[in-house]
Amino acid sequence: MKENILVIGGTGKTGRKVANKLVKIGHHVRIGSRSASPPFDWKKPEEWSEVLRGMDKVYITFQPDLAVPGALEAIEELTKQAKKSNIKKMVLLSGKGEREAELCEQVVIHSAIDYTIVRASWFNQNFSESFFLEPIIEGFVALPQAEIKVPYVDTDDISDVVVEALLNRKHNGKIYQLTGSRQLTFKEVIQEISEATGRKINFTPIALPAYTNVMKQQGVPADFIWLIEYLFSEVLGNPTNSEITNDIEEVLGRKPKDFSAYVKETAITGIWNSRLNN
Repeated sequence: MKENILVIGGTGKTGRKVANKLVKIGHHVRIGSRSASPPFDWKKPEEWSEVLRGMDKVYITFQPDLAVPGALEAIEELTKQAKKSNIKKMVLLSGKGEREAELCEQVVIHSAIDYTIVRASWFNQNFSESFFLEPIIEGFVALPQAEIKVPYVDTDDISDVVVEALLNRKHNGKIYQLTGSRQLTFKEVIQEISEATGRKINFTPIALPAYTNVMKQQGVPADFIWLIEYLFSEVLGNPTNSEITNDIEEVLGRKPKDFSAYVKETAITGIWNSRLNN
């Protein structure tokens, strides 16, 4: 049955893939973004009812992260408006090991609307579509928490799980924790990218205060620096963050994409060599 599905963050890392996959199998998708029509802006709740009108289900991604101040209030308001708009199902993208994000999850869980919570580990795509990209292109990567092992997860897998959760009632009331099948340190990640691109990319461990000081000197906004400090200390420092789960296999009936496969696919695009190509 064709359904009307709102994808909030429909131009983002997971949202655009969720939207494309839903359209491909015949569903009507409304993109929730500031550039869409009608537009969706997290800072303009007075416009949300128009975006929600006529929708059956919603996929929610909050930018920049559910842990930031103001996220809880935004999710509370969105949930309230979703109930008024008779939304039948909400799927919330959350962060694995983020205690603040779990407060937002509770709002959705207790909304009396069918839901699925998708807690994801750090994305593979953080190295090709986010704040790690520029240092990789420059050939010099300095990051804190150098010895922490992370089971990175691919946005292809996340989006497949989200589509399945949106369309299948058996996922109602479930909390899935999505990870890759092996753990890597930042040094191991950079080594794999270096080998795949044939480029020398240096990795240097750095203390978190020194890392944030560099960002301050570069004029990075204070709220983004706060988020980086939170992610590197509270999230990466949380022992549960390194745990590997089999939830992707449980939902999709297959293993998650390995980090090496992501690296090979991404290296072919030339994104990590873009400075050399200019």
